[in-house]
Amino acid sequence: MEKYKLKNGITVIFEKNSSKSVAVEVMFRVGSNFESKKMAGISHFLEHMLFEGTKNRKDSREIANEIEKYGGEFNAYTTGDRTAFFIRIINKRLDIALDILSDMVSNPVFDNKTIEKEKQVILKEINMITDDSRLHQWVLFQKTLFERHPAKNPTYGTVETVKSFDRRHVADYYYDHYIPNSMVISVVGNAKGAKEKVGKYFGGLKPRRAIKRARVREPLQTRIKKFVERKKTLNSYMVLGYKTVPRLHKDSYVFDVIDAVLGRGQSGWVFDEIRNKRGLAYQVGVNSENESDYGIFAVYAGLDKKNIEKAKEIILQQFRRLESISKKDFNEANTFIEGSYALETEDNLKRADELAVWESIKKAELAKSYLKNIKKVTISDVKRVSKKYLNDKYALVVIEQK
Repeated sequence: MEKYKLKNGITVIFEKNSSKSVAVEVMFRVGSNFESKKMAGISHFLEHMLFEGTKNRKDSREIANEIEKYGGEFNAYTTGDRTAFFIRIINKRLDIALDILSDMVSNPVFDNKTIEKEKQVILKEINMITDDSRLHQWVLFQKTLFERHPAKNPTYGTVETVKSFDRRHVADYYYDHYIPNSMVISVVGNAKGAKEKVGKYFGGLKPRRAIKRARVREPLQTRIKKFVERKKTLNSYMVLGYKTVPRLHKDSYVFDVIDAVLGRGQSGWVFDEIRNKRGLAYQVGVNSENESDYGIFAVYAGLDKKNIEKAKEIILQQFRRLESISKKDFNEANTFIEGSYALETEDNLKRADELAVWESIKKAELAKSYLKNIKKVTISDVKRVSKKYLNDKYALVVIEQK
């Protein structure tokens, strides 16, 4: 891996391999956690708008066709801390990917008519998430779990804020926050002359003053929090979880091991106990997230409402079971992480994103030491962390069938 900075402050990461493809990701260290109440959802809105036309490419179809006619793929995502745009394409078309991405971030048009059209698209997206309990449960969970941290707010904002956006809101926010000195460009694949090409396409952007997000001190959870929404559905949905630690905290690696014990595929403890042995649910899983200044650990299930209490007790039992974890289960969690990590990082797009994410948190070089840090985790760590964090002060969200 090679890392360097352009004169305008853009951090560039390049990792060469022998594949036939190249992935390019342009990430800004800006997301929904930076937004004021009035501007909630603007980062996600901008993610959409950058695909909607530039001074050189009139609309989203022209941008899409330029990538897809070469068999490439493109997409974007927004989180609390990041907004990212990426293209994967055959390696001889690297210039195409860089040209399109640089045009999108340098020359967005923010046309009034397109803004109004995209508002309708995003309002439909909000409705879709609200309709889909498997997605909506996470919106409700984070809102219930967090008290002060902006992670309590959905990335898409609110219906009211999205409706209020106009060209001035969109353009001002973009040029204030989406700046070269907050940008990470990650290139992974078999690409010749990547360093010079990135400089050619992105070197002309002018740096501006970075706006930093105020850090929030989230209070510890001292009681059970429960929220129930009753809905006309055929299934009920539940999420039970906790606030944990940021990615740079050493216990975040312990949670990765715990995730591998409880939540890996169909052999993880939670799936095995709830679905395999008892048939209480179809969908069961674990979600562990560690971001720059917060963490989440949660178990979720889709099941009949009569089984919610039983499933809750089983989940809590599995947390207590971690306090006496066997060496065999511990070792299998480690081999699972080693194998799944190797398979995942073979994908150029996932690798480009991983490097950019580490850089946005602190530095991309930490990706190299990820497995070493996993191997430092001991059985004692798993017992200590499960006892400390996975306790009886959980948050429980239920979408209950009427």
